[in-house]
Amino acid sequence: MATIDCPSSPRFGLLAGRKDLVARIRAKGFEYGMEARQALYPVVVRTLEQYDPARVLALIDTTKKIGAALRPLLGNRLRETPTTVQIAADDILDIAMERGGLSKPPVVPYEASAALSMLLLRDHNMLMVHFVGLPPGTADLLIKFVPPETLEQFGGPQKYADAVNSSLTKVGQLLREPDRLRRLLLGDGKQN
Repeated sequence: MATIDCPSSPRFGLLAGRKDLVARIRAKGFEYGMEARQALYPVVVRTLEQYDPARVLALIDTTKKIGAALRPLLGNRLRETPTTVQIAADDILDIAMERGGLSKPPVVPYEASAALSMLLLRDHNMLMVHFVGLPPGTADLLIKFVPPETLEQFGGPQKYADAVNSSLTKVGQLLREPDRLRRLLLGDGKQN
């Protein structure tokens, strides 16, 4: 199966193989509501027509540059795959607790990751995968396929890494005041 990511289209997968196995997998996809709807077929065709392996390699290279800038700041807490850079939610909470001077967590890792993502959005206009909300989702901070032109416009990989690093420190400060963290994530509860 090949997964296709294109900024101008939905993510989708192409599956080929033994007819009996593909039929079973297809049935499971329908069961989970993951089938490609007919309305998406034209977008899929346009995406395949525009697919450029060089672009994918450029997106991966940009992600690796971000990882290289983050590595000195986070050490072995930074995970890298062939296409992504990740900070596990447990590590996000641990780093924030260290920076906030806490020994007991006032929130769960998913909330710490959400706070980090919210600060990145609020303070740096960085929209992280965490907020896309596609099931099954993840509590980890996932960085992938950052367009080179977007990273350049942002100020480069070091500025990106510094934004993540400073936001982790802010999460640590917020952990000392859980009500402030709750307001960051949920608002103040007032209706407009």
